[in-house]
Amino acid sequence: MRDRAANFRPLTPVDFLDRALEAYPNRPAVLWRDRTWSYAEFAGIVAAMIDALETRGVRAGDVVAIMSGNRPEMLAAHYAIPAMGATINALNTRLDEDVLDYILGHSGARVVLADPAGARAVGAAAARRGVPCLVFPEDPAGTDGLALLDAAPLTSADFANGVADEFQPLALNYTSGTTGRPKAVLLGHRGAYLNALGNVIGLEFGPDSVYLWTLPMFHVNGWGHVWAVSAVGGLHVCLDKVDPPVIFDLIARAGVTHMACAPVVLYMLLNDPARETRDPARRVRVASGGAAPTVTLISQMEAHGFEFIHLYGLTESFGPTTERHLTPEESASETHVRARLLSRQGTRHVTANRVRIVDTAGRDVPADGETLGEIVLAGNTLMTGYMNDDDATRLAFAGGVFHTGDLAVRHPSGEIEIRDRAKDLIISGGENISSLEVENALHKHPEIALAAVVAAPDEKWGEVPCAFIETRSGNPLDEREIIAFCRDHLAAYKVPKRFVFCGLPKTATGKIQKFALRQLARAGEEPK
Repeated sequence: MRDRAANFRPLTPVDFLDRALEAYPNRPAVLWRDRTWSYAEFAGIVAAMIDALETRGVRAGDVVAIMSGNRPEMLAAHYAIPAMGATINALNTRLDEDVLDYILGHSGARVVLADPAGARAVGAAAARRGVPCLVFPEDPAGTDGLALLDAAPLTSADFANGVADEFQPLALNYTSGTTGRPKAVLLGHRGAYLNALGNVIGLEFGPDSVYLWTLPMFHVNGWGHVWAVSAVGGLHVCLDKVDPPVIFDLIARAGVTHMACAPVVLYMLLNDPARETRDPARRVRVASGGAAPTVTLISQMEAHGFEFIHLYGLTESFGPTTERHLTPEESASETHVRARLLSRQGTRHVTANRVRIVDTAGRDVPADGETLGEIVLAGNTLMTGYMNDDDATRLAFAGGVFHTGDLAVRHPSGEIEIRDRAKDLIISGGENISSLEVENALHKHPEIALAAVVAAPDEKWGEVPCAFIETRSGNPLDEREIIAFCRDHLAAYKVPKRFVFCGLPKTATGKIQKFALRQLARAGEEPK
């Protein structure tokens, strides 16, 4: 029988650290600034974090929020918190105080962990909610605050023993979605385990992998790479912030083999003079998503020794669920052919969800590269549901599949290619921006009668918010003044990059024709 103690153990990515400690305790696990920790030493940091949280009353079922850059403690939190049977809520470091206050209240966070910069951002919200905020030292050798980096190394551990149910929540991630308030996505241990192994296979992680953390660990738990790299005994190279000269130096000095990031980071690297220090003979595999690669991007990346892999996924699917990279035969094609192939989202990775493209009746569309349908998913690497939102959960899983809201075609080869987004979601620099949230902020301005926000293409960021505005007087507002107003009500990256003052196109019933505005935004035009 399957429930015998000897043949069943809950799947959890926490087990990857147990195994790493057993198999290669002295192998380098984490590099940050000028210091390196072995897997035994990193396990000691995890154990020390567990002790600190238990001392402050954290128990199984609690939520622990963390707002931090990519440093060892942020990585350790992805093991320590789930090992306690608690849920990690990694906070986007770019969120404004109002949203942070909402998240802490909605999640019922018991404790907040933060680096000094994160503490400045989330501290006021934590104090208002009465949630303790434990702050890491600024320096790796610091002893102030929650100092964990000099913890005694472990010789053995069973962190996975604290996981009683593989379906219990491991992570809670807030996504902008299409409403003003972010939705709370619950992710379980089983899905995280399988997703991590899918990353190992799809990105070809191995014991010699050196992974540079250009991707924020708060972004869907680093797309599962926080666990995948440890599963193979690879080296996590932590990075305080995206700084092209530092990145190029680390690639050379640490022997980086893999990295992941939004397309905007790639443009930053290729446009920085430090690119001339790059040795293209040392190949680096780069996973990216959110915007299709251009011919220029592909050619420049190849010239600098970067191999591009196109990923697609959502917070609700633990991050990437499909992948597209070139076969040896395709790599010999002309650049424009490679760019066209890599613009597709590809096929699911080996442990990911089944991916279908369906019409409004739920029938699979033909694989003709032309018939548009919605991407729906089904499988083990999907969220448990939206926390405290049964209606949204039922809607998302209607018909026995998860509805992504993304519109795509399927090619005869079986690959999918996104053509549009059914949701009014703007993906700028890899970050989700709710158009409704931006519109709500604009409508707070006393001179704005009506506002509609859509995505406009941008060479650097992929997409940026474009605001179409009707004023009460019929006259344009001063752009500097409206930008300043938006910055008072929104995180900086959500502020529209373009403002168009005009009458908005509407249907006979008075609804704004957003599809028309998207066309105008893409063309850089105004309504006639």
